[in-house]
Amino acid sequence: MGSGKTCIGRHLARRLELPFVDADEEIVGAAGIPVAEIFATLGESAFREGERKVIARLLGRPPHVLATGGGAFLDPGTRQLIREHGVSIWLRASLDVLDRRTRGRTSRPLLNVGDPRAVLESLMKVRHPVYAEADVVVDTTDEPAEATARNVLTALRRHLTGRRAAAGVVS
Repeated sequence: MGSGKTCIGRHLARRLELPFVDADEEIVGAAGIPVAEIFATLGESAFREGERKVIARLLGRPPHVLATGGGAFLDPGTRQLIREHGVSIWLRASLDVLDRRTRGRTSRPLLNVGDPRAVLESLMKVRHPVYAEADVVVDTTDEPAEATARNVLTALRRHLTGRRAAAGVVS
């Protein structure tokens, strides 16, 4: 939450001339109610189940940039689908950056209970080891989104070049 997945994803999609898809928007479209309401009425486990199904459907589409929710990559099945059908990118941000970006926003169900900074810190401890499995890791700060998108594109090219070289592909 607050790493810039949607904002950076949109910039990256434009640069790559690919469609951009936000998994949370797709989930809301499928459920017909906002994410916060899904959490409140059906619970997090029901949300994650719907999220897994939506992401599986989206990964079957032609190439695009997909922004997933912060908890999606934690699901082993979703993580495997992403490995098989895409390239995962972790936009890593410090606690201070995430706290600043999410402070006062009520659309973040997990941050609406207790001290948001403490919740973020707790989530980071659990999620970072899993996020570290991403194919590409890019640190994001308070720099402009376009600069972060450039950094992502550079890291993505480096990753893809390395993958082609490891597979013995010459381009």
